Amino acid sequence: MLKTILELSKIKITFAVMLTTITGYVLAANEFNKEMIATVLGLFVLACGSAIINQYQEYKTDAVMNRTSKRPIPAGKISPKGALSLGIGFSLLGSATILINSGWLAMSLGLAALVWYNFIYTPLKKITPFAVIPGSVIGALPPLVGWVAGGGEISDPRALIMAFFFFIWQVPHFWLLMLKYGQDYEAAGYPSLHRFYSENHIKRVTFLWTVSTAIAALMLPVFNVVDSSTASYAILILSFWLIFAFLKLLKLNSPSFKPMSYFMKINIYVLFIIIIITVDGFTR
Repeated sequence: MLKTILELSKIKITFAVMLTTITGYVLAANEFNKEMIATVLGLFVLACGSAIINQYQEYKTDAVMNRTSKRPIPAGKISPKGALSLGIGFSLLGSATILINSGWLAMSLGLAALVWYNFIYTPLKKITPFAVIPGSVIGALPPLVGWVAGGGEISDPRALIMAFFFFIWQVPHFWLLMLKYGQDYEAAGYPSLHRFYSENHIKRVTFLWTVSTAIAALMLPVFNVVDSSTASYAILILSFWLIFAFLKLLKLNSPSFKPMSYFMKINIYVLFIIIIITVDGFTR
């Protein structure tokens, strides 16, 4: 049963949500403490609940796609109603934990992420392949939950530029998945970018979004999200590495193009940015 719950919870994604929440908290509070642990765990449980509800919403289309057909609901490991009940329970437990430890604003931001993911982004995916752009707002909210829980003001420019970075990187991240699994999405009835653009066009646009991600990261020292020279230089080096690594996307009709290779690179890049921001915040 535990394995099924972990699969339903999309544990890799929800673990990343937990990391960005820690980043936001440490940036605001400049420390680790028990309040942070409770808030982070609360948001983690809430994110798991949201992921489970999403799997309930999409289990029919998941059954059609090769990539998702073995998920717990289409594979018969749990009933749809059982998954929905579990998702609602996790969401309520996570929300209550955040409320008790960090107050109404932090809980409201956490619930806003759930609403945006399950009731705006998820239905929008069936309408337009560009749903990922408004959908990326979801990634900006967990670090703001951590920021508010750590005592930061929601209007602080540092919080906003941090949230913007976590918003923008998800667009190239998802479009690389579309390059890999576009036909799978089309088979399940989702509108695909390939209906509108050639693969070369998608690769070029993905490169532009990646450059925008690097520029957003370079704004972190400018807005004092990090303030040490070591952190600033590390972000600079990583950002140039990312742009250089993605330049090959501009090579047309490359027979050796592997979307998942670039997918891993941008994920590694963001992980290092998270570590840099967190360590710099903790050592201030």
